[in-house]
Amino acid sequence: MAASFLFNKYLLIIIGFIIWMLFIDTNSWLIHNELDYEIEELKDNKKYYQKEIYKDQQAIKRLKDSNELEKFAREEYFMKKDGEEIYIIEFVDSIPKK
Repeated sequence: MAASFLFNKYLLIIIGFIIWMLFIDTNSWLIHNELDYEIEELKDNKKYYQKEIYKDQQAIKRLKDSNELEKFAREEYFMKKDGEEIYIIEFVDSIPKK
């Protein structure tokens, strides 16, 4: 009885079909899981870049004001007006160690 159950052709076909669909087929369950994981990563990246775009848009709006543009140029690029001196103050813990 047990031998006939193991060699039942319908059972073997069903088991083979399940193995094929889960692991072997190009649209297998494993590939779907990998693709779902990639989709989630891409959605996270999209959210991150949308936040960065929003920050950059806000920065562009601020830099349209001449005072903000001057402040940015002075802080980031150490620009100065004619006849003006700039002193850069560095703290001990902000200097990279050799």
